[in-house]
Amino acid sequence: MDPKHIVILAFQLSIVCTVLGFGLHATKLDLLYLWHRPKLLLRSIFAVMIVMPIVAVLIERLFDFRPTTELALVALALSPLPPLLPGRMDRAGGEHAYTVALLVTLSLLAIVAIPLSGALLGWLFDRQFQVSMGAIARTVLILIVAPLVIGVFIRRRMPALAARLSPIVRRVANILLPLSVVVFLAAAWRGIWAAVGDGTIFAIALFVGIGLAVGHWFGRPERGHSIVLALASACRHPAIALTIASANFPDLHFGGTILLYVLVSALVGMPYVLWQRRAECPPTPKL
Repeated sequence: MDPKHIVILAFQLSIVCTVLGFGLHATKLDLLYLWHRPKLLLRSIFAVMIVMPIVAVLIERLFDFRPTTELALVALALSPLPPLLPGRMDRAGGEHAYTVALLVTLSLLAIVAIPLSGALLGWLFDRQFQVSMGAIARTVLILIVAPLVIGVFIRRRMPALAARLSPIVRRVANILLPLSVVVFLAAAWRGIWAAVGDGTIFAIALFVGIGLAVGHWFGRPERGHSIVLALASACRHPAIALTIASANFPDLHFGGTILLYVLVSALVGMPYVLWQRRAECPPTPKL
């Protein structure tokens, strides 16, 4: 196994640990949270899986970006399930139960919805987007569904074990994630640098900014819902996006653009997270 695959494996393991740790704090009621709120369920699906793919295609049509930027943006829009949503939600003060339910719901729907969305966008905008349901299902089940369900099961059946495992899993994720990201970015800096320019950063920042606004608006009136849906709408799954883009256009290189998206989305989303944290804990007035 070469160093690149080791870094990718470490990154994926950090995602699994993040989701597993989140599941160790979840309950059965958390899993069913959205199904008891059908209006919020429909608004969530509409924002993440319908509005944002349309936004991506409109950005592609309104601006003249290079092909890799345009196609990567559409592939990202078709790739819900932000893998690090739980951590960002915790920092911003989102609703815990809603995050659990949204991850599970989007995961199960994505297996069918992503290929259908690709076909619908291809029909509406006369561009072909083929998506392998098997590849999507494998990524979703391994990285999202399985660790989350395992965490919930352990918490329900063995709460003492869950309490012992939780800090260990969180510590592993906190070590592996930044380490693997730094190493991976250092190894792929040429591809990232090649993606800079021609409006790529502007396109990504615009997509993320619109996603935050769309999710925040559709999540109203509950602040905890708005936070989670804003981050879920703006932040997409890079592994799924790369799978979609590479499958449709194997001759183009999307790795640098999608890695650039990871960086830009984190930077653009940071002010929103800080804003929500300040709203949750306003500064104490001076006497």
